[in-house]
Amino acid sequence: MEKNRRKRIFEIIQIGNRGDAISRFLDYFIVIVIFVNIAVLFMETFEVFEPYMTVLKIIEAVTIGIFIVEYILRLWTADFLYPGYSRIKAAGRFIISFDGVVDLLTILPFFFLSGFVGFRILRVVRIFRLFRVNASYDSFNVIANVFKKKKNQIFSSVFIILMLMLVSSLCIYSAEHEAQPELYKNAFSGIWWSLSTIFTVGYGDIYPITPLGQIMTVVITFLGVGAVAIPTGIISAGFVEEYREIARASRQSEEVRHTMIEFISEGSPYDGMNVKEAERKISCDIMAIQRDGELIVPVDTTTIRAGDTLISHRFLE
Repeated sequence: MEKNRRKRIFEIIQIGNRGDAISRFLDYFIVIVIFVNIAVLFMETFEVFEPYMTVLKIIEAVTIGIFIVEYILRLWTADFLYPGYSRIKAAGRFIISFDGVVDLLTILPFFFLSGFVGFRILRVVRIFRLFRVNASYDSFNVIANVFKKKKNQIFSSVFIILMLMLVSSLCIYSAEHEAQPELYKNAFSGIWWSLSTIFTVGYGDIYPITPLGQIMTVVITFLGVGAVAIPTGIISAGFVEEYREIARASRQSEEVRHTMIEFISEGSPYDGMNVKEAERKISCDIMAIQRDGELIVPVDTTTIRAGDTLISHRFLE
């Protein structure tokens, strides 16, 4: 009985379950609470609202209380989100997950980290999960997949930029230290200059005056344009590849509908299992999930639900 009750609560608090009216109502209620909380946060900074500060504090406390209840419920039902783990381990997994960290960072500043109230705006990130930019795919999953697949290339390009910053700071220190000792006190002082130069911002608060330093600035600026363009190109190419994969999955689902699709019924062993566990069990990749009339590109932690249609390379066993 308790397990069924916890599972029902899990289904309700899951974001974006369009087939459940109560779940959708809760989603939009949380959206309203988030916007109210952020509005109060901004209103508290205006002197004109000082006479109403007590009311604003009460509203803020109520909204934070709602967030705390939601967070506790997510911890309590985390084993349904991570079915391969015990209840304690699943709760720990949720705490260190992206959603768990965002939720915690939006709650803690109210009690302990008053200087970090801006973290509450992070909760707005969750709002975008309620909507779809396009009905044929989950936009946030696409972004996550791109960064996951291109993480090595992105890391390499960022490493190149960091190395360029360090080298340029050392070079500019050598060229400008004697001429401007108050600005270029040490090699680390050139980091700010190299950052603004490489990213072509050029704040103008620190700049070279020696001929050698100015020549270095021209060279580093050109190198910076190329270095910054590298991760941009990698990410852009990743999005193009991801969109092509989505289109390919959609075409294949139509062309081989009788050999690549399996409907998940109530009580199926895959009901409540995440994609990673299901792929391990059936020894194939789940390319897409048809849910509530939408084609979703899943990530490893996407939970399979009754009513889903899985698109894979073979029938589920």
